Amino acid sequence: SDSPARHNMAAPGSRRVFKIFQYRGVTLEDLLDLSNEELAVMVPARARRRMHRGMKRKPMALIKRLRKARKDVGVGEKPPAVKTHLRNMIIVPEMIGSVVGVYNGKMFNSVEIKGEMIGHYLGEFSISYKPTKHGKAGIGATKSSRFIP
Repeated sequence: SDSPARHNMAAPGSRRVFKIFQYRGVTLEDLLDLSNEELAVMVPARARRRMHRGMKRKPMALIKRLRKARKDVGVGEKPPAVKTHLRNMIIVPEMIGSVVGVYNGKMFNSVEIKGEMIGHYLGEFSISYKPTKHGKAGIGATKSSRFIP
């Protein structure tokens, strides 16, 4: 009845069952133990290519700042946001639980890193444009809209 991906967190007898987070069949604890080469095998092709080419200086500096921000905070509290312009940074398991201020060209949007974000880019979670709000067709929209009896 219980699959290995499920774990009962509530008292016995209650029906509340929580799903344990897994990324491609690997639990979060195991993900944190993986090296960059082992993680690169699991992520999509574009991220894999980028990881095989090596971690550059700026992404390593961001990870170092995230570690420092998390180290100074007590258990169960959110760490302070670390601001960055690195929208092309690939999210790795070590970043989970951190708060990153991702620059969108105008301001820094706070993004809390969750497990489901692994392998994605930081920029995907900080929209850089304002979506259009399409209104009704007005004067000048079409020839027929100009007709007013």
